[in-house]
Amino acid sequence: MPMTMTQKILAAHCGRDALAAGEMILADIDLVLGNDITSPVAINEFTKAGCECVFDCNRIALVMDHFTPNKDIKAAEQTKKVREFAGDKGITNFFDVGEMGVEHALLPEKGMVTAGDLVIGADSHTCTYGALGAFSSGVGSTDMAAAMAYGKVWLRVPAAINVRLTGKLRRHVSGKDVILHLIRLIGVDGALYQSLEFSGEGVAALSMDDRLCICNMAIEAGAKNGIFPVDDQTLAFLREHGAKEPRVYAADPDAAYERTIEIDLSALVSVVAFPHLPENGRTFEEIGEVRIDQVVVGSCTNGRISDLREAAEILRGRKVKKGVRALIIPATQTIWLQAVREGLMEVFIAAGCAVSTPTCGPCLGGHMGILAKGERCVSTTNRNFVGRMGDPQSEVYLASPAVAAASAVMGRIASPDMLDA
Repeated sequence: MPMTMTQKILAAHCGRDALAAGEMILADIDLVLGNDITSPVAINEFTKAGCECVFDCNRIALVMDHFTPNKDIKAAEQTKKVREFAGDKGITNFFDVGEMGVEHALLPEKGMVTAGDLVIGADSHTCTYGALGAFSSGVGSTDMAAAMAYGKVWLRVPAAINVRLTGKLRRHVSGKDVILHLIRLIGVDGALYQSLEFSGEGVAALSMDDRLCICNMAIEAGAKNGIFPVDDQTLAFLREHGAKEPRVYAADPDAAYERTIEIDLSALVSVVAFPHLPENGRTFEEIGEVRIDQVVVGSCTNGRISDLREAAEILRGRKVKKGVRALIIPATQTIWLQAVREGLMEVFIAAGCAVSTPTCGPCLGGHMGILAKGERCVSTTNRNFVGRMGDPQSEVYLASPAVAAASAVMGRIASPDMLDA
């Protein structure tokens, strides 16, 4: 039976030679992920079910990234619960203040995911790791609890959409623009419980950071997962970060897809998603003058070193517009340190930005940049739902690091090209 890349990975994890879309399977898990919001709920369910031991103390990752450093007593209590659970169960991959980072940037950086893995996490953006040729998907905290105990998860095998990429991105256009363009095309439910499988010659023109960003936001189109083929770039990334031996799967040439979407990367321009859905993408031909109050560069979508370099290139020698707050949030401690070594921090501070310790922070309205009523923010994060970053009457505009940095300088939504006009 011809299979997609996702179906082959799932078949390997449930001991089957072939799988068809729609089948229910009980699959073995390579890694279980939780954070400081979802893990306490999972721990409560784990305890309530009478579970005493985890299935493998080396294959569970608990990352304290959303409200840390703790913003209030409740956040401190949540983190304490997870810290004590990790200590009691001997969980080796527990990441707290000083060594943690935004979970979906941290795990690839530490080589904890490799091609062919099956990863679940109690966070919807767990689909990020499809960039590494893994099947990864978000689950609820109850599923996380069961997975910690038994190392297994029930899944329905998704059908797939083939996204064929050609061409090469132009300057200042990035993976963020690719995924915002795709979501604009198909809508926030356009890939509902389907696999977004990327293919074509254009894949080679995308950096690993571009691919991680694209897969991260597969869920914003309703997808169960996003996944890229494993190529030389993927294998080099895995070796660089010390990942275990990859298991490479490729879609069969005659695999069945629900549909095929063609995207010419060379034709893409910057896209900004207007409130209050990621599908509300507009190009600069469609954007008028939109004054802003805040800019955020960071998150599991765009807090990697290439994102910071892109923002610094635009901010170097320029100043953030008076009255605009610009926040730079490196996604991990390693990225933070690399930014220091490259002189990027000096660029940000000279421009008038505030630089934060690694945290999800304002992305989900946690801390480090909450919006007041009526305020507008251009953000490199992945969601712009009502009240996502603060007051329900605030507005979040999703954009690339290049657009975010240019907007910080102009004081309104702007493309890098406008700085030279």
